[in-house]
Amino acid sequence: MKKNEIERNTADFHKWENYSKQLDVEYRQSLEEGKDIESLKPLFDAVAALPDSEYKDTISDAVFGMVCDAPIKAGYPYEEPSDIEGIRRLRKGAEEELALPEDGVIAEKTLGGWYGRICGCLLGKPVEGIKSPELKLILTRTGNYPMTRYIKKEEITDEVADGIRFGIKNRAYSENLGCMPSDDDTNYMIMGYKIVSKYGKGFTSADVAKVWLASQVKDAYCTAERVAYRNFIEGYMPPYSAEYKNPYREWIGAQIRGDFYGYICPGNPEQAADMAFRDAAISHIKNGIYGEMWVSAMIAAAYCLIDCERVIRRGLAEIPASSRLYKAITGVIDAYRGGVSCDEFFAELHRRYNEYDGHDWCHTVSNAEIVAACLLYGEKDYTRSVGMAVMQGFDTDCNGATVGSVLGVMLGYGKLPHAFIDFTDDTLCSELFGYERVSIRAMAEKTEKVRKNL
Repeated sequence: MKKNEIERNTADFHKWENYSKQLDVEYRQSLEEGKDIESLKPLFDAVAALPDSEYKDTISDAVFGMVCDAPIKAGYPYEEPSDIEGIRRLRKGAEEELALPEDGVIAEKTLGGWYGRICGCLLGKPVEGIKSPELKLILTRTGNYPMTRYIKKEEITDEVADGIRFGIKNRAYSENLGCMPSDDDTNYMIMGYKIVSKYGKGFTSADVAKVWLASQVKDAYCTAERVAYRNFIEGYMPPYSAEYKNPYREWIGAQIRGDFYGYICPGNPEQAADMAFRDAAISHIKNGIYGEMWVSAMIAAAYCLIDCERVIRRGLAEIPASSRLYKAITGVIDAYRGGVSCDEFFAELHRRYNEYDGHDWCHTVSNAEIVAACLLYGEKDYTRSVGMAVMQGFDTDCNGATVGSVLGVMLGYGKLPHAFIDFTDDTLCSELFGYERVSIRAMAEKTEKVRKNL
């Protein structure tokens, strides 16, 4: 075979792996970063309209180069660095040193975090991708609105599913499983354990990339993570792996990865956020990074604080006060403190973000607002809070998992409802090699051993 006879076919790649198929996301993402690219809109549209081909890929590469070189618009109101020194420079509001509870309480809270996250994820898993109007209809028809329990497969009858476009019948339902099935939201809990166990608390972003490549097949990763994985293979290592042809660089993927770092840094939000930064920087920039840092820091603080607003603010103290995420979350707090009702807040959120648009549906900021609001309006009631998170639509399993993780740590295992816990049968499945089926309790105990050895 001669070189000119070799063909490269990318047309059948998943859209996450093909930059030319996501130019609409790239345009929106770049605008939100403040890049001066409005004059390029006709070019974006024209290239996006081309049939999939090697020529389209080549032209899209040129578009990517133009995006990289685009200046920031004059008057852009945010300063959002993606390096740890820049992030630290722009923080404000860190509180005094937090007082840790005794070891036995920490262990119970860690177990609560593992179960809280897993059960919150399982609550949202059957309806991941559904839009809120159809979800409300299903929940109402099954007597589960407001949502207070898992959806049961047996109740999804033809009558309940009538007129529902979402494929609700063929989903993962808790009572049919006897475990928590594999999910990216929970895979990353084990991934964090593997990273720190292998490389210690001083792991680097390059170390994270090595563990990713050795732990799962490509198809286990989504959006920004899938792009980063592809970039590792092609020789683009952190931090370049986060930006090279990655239109999902501020999506929610990193925000769901940082829980383990919070679990092993109780009372030390800064250390948790630092680990989260090193993890996030392999696939995300700016607010994508801040989302993971915020969640990790919240979890670390939740070991010591019993007030959700203080936990949220302690998490915010680890990210730039000049960022879109910081502004959005403080806006949630202001609305709550200003007397805006729960229903009013979420109605306004749905006006500001379009859940039918993939960028809004999966972006860090929109989903982080849901997490913060559910922690505040849920008033430390686990059932109410995770149910509220799932009912909003958007990334249902991610938000249920994150809210559940924070509350699981704050409340501790003993205060979590067994109506949620018992369906897992102490079993977590994953796609990580060697961890396909593990005991949840055993993983929490291993987490404690890692913490004590830091």
